Amino acid sequence: MSVDPNMLIFWAIAMLAAWVQTLTGFALGLILMGATGALGLMPVPQAAAITSLLVLVNAVIVLARGWRDVDRAALCLILAGAFPALIAGYALLGWLAGSALGVLQLLLGIVIAGSAAQLVVRPSPRQNRSTPGTFFLSGLTGGLMGGLFATTGPPVIWHLYRQPMTLASVRVTLVSVFCVTQMLRSALVAASGAIDAALLTSAAGAAPAVILGTFLARRLPPPVSTATIRKTALALLFLSGMSLIVSAAGKLW
Repeated sequence: MSVDPNMLIFWAIAMLAAWVQTLTGFALGLILMGATGALGLMPVPQAAAITSLLVLVNAVIVLARGWRDVDRAALCLILAGAFPALIAGYALLGWLAGSALGVLQLLLGIVIAGSAAQLVVRPSPRQNRSTPGTFFLSGLTGGLMGGLFATTGPPVIWHLYRQPMTLASVRVTLVSVFCVTQMLRSALVAASGAIDAALLTSAAGAAPAVILGTFLARRLPPPVSTATIRKTALALLFLSGMSLIVSAAGKLW
């Protein structure tokens, strides 16, 4: 039985995304969605569904040891905003995928390029904790992005890294947000009947690819600094986002 070349490329990108995330600590979903969208490897809804499953695999591994460092108050406020927005975002994805593919591609490009630009600048930490409403709003924004493209991270990452919290608490709280939101998103995908043979085959190959990418990053780190890898990854993310924007604009206008 032959394997679709696009699927092989997708698995390779999943391995690369896991390798970059292991070394830099960010953006598995952004890299996978950005590259998949720019290369047109598969429909956006299918790519987002697989990304959700891969985020869950990563989250379970991290939380098995670090769950005690979760900032429960921040987590509850973020999820309170993320849940309704994620459901709305997923519904919007279904509508756009069926009637406005150009707009969907344009939105994905804006999310990818904008997130890459945001992650270039490290947020300066606050002396005092932000008000509860700001955690809710970051979850609301991230949830909408998560429903559309399985990329809940950027708004929540930016907000949590500004708080007077320990680095361990920030990281594990973020992973908890990703875990719970992608569980909800995966449940929505299953409930809508969108899990088919093609999605399961892609996920079955992508999961080992992610494990391999993580292993290679830990055992055979590259002979360049993490900062260099981070800058290169963000530059490529930005370019893939701009490519999607240009391509979508050409179709729309």
